[in-house]
Amino acid sequence: MNLVWNDWHQNELTPQRLYEILALRNRVFILEQTCLYQDVDGLDLLGENRHVTGYLGDKLMAYARILADGDRLAIGRVIIAPPARGQRLGYCLMEQALAACETHWPGRVVSLSAQAHLQAFYRQFGFEAVTDAYDEDGIMHIGMSNRH
Repeated sequence: MNLVWNDWHQNELTPQRLYEILALRNRVFILEQTCLYQDVDGLDLLGENRHVTGYLGDKLMAYARILADGDRLAIGRVIIAPPARGQRLGYCLMEQALAACETHWPGRVVSLSAQAHLQAFYRQFGFEAVTDAYDEDGIMHIGMSNRH
């Protein structure tokens, strides 16, 4: 599956793009994972935050959010749309997100809050656990960083 990748600054998100992103996040994180939480957290449209997307035609298939807060970078909301799963797009998405971090903030440490069962996946990109496992909205997570 050949996706068209985008790396948008938060101020480049049109209402349509933002709606597609929020709809996908709600479909997976809230409905599919039956996790009631406030996804619209006020961070999507702040400062230098960026949004990495992968589209197949006009359908959003992959997404990750990069939060830039001072010297800290965090990749989150990593998601592959259900119809696109099983095609190794998660690897492509993480490569795109890390490339965006390196382009806009070279050499900065990147962190993420990973679902605990995905630690091995993130280790492939140089991430290591930096916290113990913790419960976040009913799902076990672990803090990870790509610099130790």
